[in-house]
Amino acid sequence: MKKNTNKPITYAIVGKDLAAHLFEVTLTVAAPAAEGQVFALPAWIPGSYMIREFSRNIISIRAESAGAPVALTKLDKHSWQAAPVKGTLTLRYEVYAWDLSVRAAHLDQTHGFFNGTSVFLRALGHEDSQHIVDIQRPQHEAARSWRVATALPELKAKRYGFGTYAAANYDELIDSPVEMGDFALATFKAHGVPHDIVITGRVPNLDMPRLCADLKAICETQIAFFEPKTKKAPMERYVFMTLAVGDGYGGLEHRASTALICARADLPSTAAPSKERSEGYIRFLGLCSHEYFHTWNVKRIKPAVFAPYDLQVENYTPLLWLFEGFTSYYDDLFLVRSGMISEAAYYKMLGKGIGGVLRGAGRTRQSVADSSFDAWGKYYRQDENAPNAIVSYYAKGSLIGLGLDLTIRARTAGKRSLDDIMLALWQRYGRDFHVKGRGVTPQEVEALFDEVSGMKLKPFFEKYIRGTEDVPLAKLLAPFGVKYIDERKSTKPSLDVNLGREGADCKLSSVHEGGAAHRSGLSAGDLLVAIDGLRVSGNPANVDTLLARYKVGDTVEVHAFRRDELMRFSVLLQGDRVPGITLTLDTARKAGALPRPSA
Repeated sequence: MKKNTNKPITYAIVGKDLAAHLFEVTLTVAAPAAEGQVFALPAWIPGSYMIREFSRNIISIRAESAGAPVALTKLDKHSWQAAPVKGTLTLRYEVYAWDLSVRAAHLDQTHGFFNGTSVFLRALGHEDSQHIVDIQRPQHEAARSWRVATALPELKAKRYGFGTYAAANYDELIDSPVEMGDFALATFKAHGVPHDIVITGRVPNLDMPRLCADLKAICETQIAFFEPKTKKAPMERYVFMTLAVGDGYGGLEHRASTALICARADLPSTAAPSKERSEGYIRFLGLCSHEYFHTWNVKRIKPAVFAPYDLQVENYTPLLWLFEGFTSYYDDLFLVRSGMISEAAYYKMLGKGIGGVLRGAGRTRQSVADSSFDAWGKYYRQDENAPNAIVSYYAKGSLIGLGLDLTIRARTAGKRSLDDIMLALWQRYGRDFHVKGRGVTPQEVEALFDEVSGMKLKPFFEKYIRGTEDVPLAKLLAPFGVKYIDERKSTKPSLDVNLGREGADCKLSSVHEGGAAHRSGLSAGDLLVAIDGLRVSGNPANVDTLLARYKVGDTVEVHAFRRDELMRFSVLLQGDRVPGITLTLDTARKAGALPRPSA
């Protein structure tokens, strides 16, 4: 199909019916393909590796030219072809938007949000043309005071206003989410680059100055990390857009912005009696740090298969341990480097992360390279057996980042570190990606690690990345003055399960292989009724209360419903197998010792 990069592709989008959660989109192609223009909506969104079939939310669609209807043929689940026309072709379609997440689109009387992958059909053959979008104010009383937040460059719109915005191509269009509503707004500059903070949702006594100051420190530290000489950021402006809810957590990276969702209690309050940062606030800052680090690692340093993305099918790569796992390693590390948390607090968080990885038997069955490749079918489609079958390339990938960092620092006497590898990846593959458009292959990754470190790291890759061995962190941390203590509560009786609620009942969410519940025959999905004749309430903590009356080695009778059948199980209680990893600094370490991992 012949490309036309001269005439822009134009869109208009409006919240047509807020109560029905409907966006109406008008798409105009000035020079459609002579054989009949084909349109397609992406099947997934970069950063979230699962086929989501966004086209299922298009509830009506029609085409016209010069005021006359044009036949539109559906080619597959996400593609349409218009009959050939002479002149301009226009599509009008409605999109149902009721996904309260960072991945899709959401619209009601409180706000509107959309990712381009959910609402903007792609005109095949015109992807490299300029794409202009007119974001229109909904004709609803609730929207009279709404503003617009997006990283898209303004064309005729004023900053934060409704009107026309311009993207250089389709890729930039769908990589720039849009938030509309009555949001709190503040701006700070990080090394001269404006950064907007947008908070949608009711947040009483929001301490925006503190949030600005803390994010500024994190952003400036990361910019200086990748460009220590110039302090030059890879974007001209950045937007943190956050939806505050009662209970929520998540983020999705974009080239010049991020979409976040958090619990409103995690945001800083002017009414807080102390200047100490709460655990929830640190968690939010860690999320911001993670998504901001993606500005370099995955948005510009990319796997080769993402350059460019094929948004209609799965894009398989064994490298997500690097792009998500290393980002997870650095997100908390930059909280230390920017002064948000102490080194002791960092090691406490790190110990918790190590324990979380060691908790699941799946780490012995699946490598992080396989976990990366299988993200589409396993990690993003987890079931009740996930702890026993898969490993997280985020969580174990983070530990691999730590293990590599410690290994390189130790063997080079502190002359090299993982920082040098990240900088080399940036300089060779990321800094000029907008010009070269070239990603990195798995073979190039391994070769670069060897070259920059001056080491032969193939054994490390074979054991911990392509293999399933646990990274020997206790051994690796010791030379840096960090004590690794594994305190498993072996005297505490446990069923070795994950618990949740189902209505008023306590449900076994997952059963860990080899644990007491598994050995007795209990299964995920069972609803606990009683332990030794005493009722189990819907509160999962009630199980610990009941088991506290027993000791390891005791046998208890457990009644549970499986489907609608009451079953009885004889359970031999085992000691709690949940790892309790504690990391502490060795104050007696010798002067001149190697730098700690947070150095």
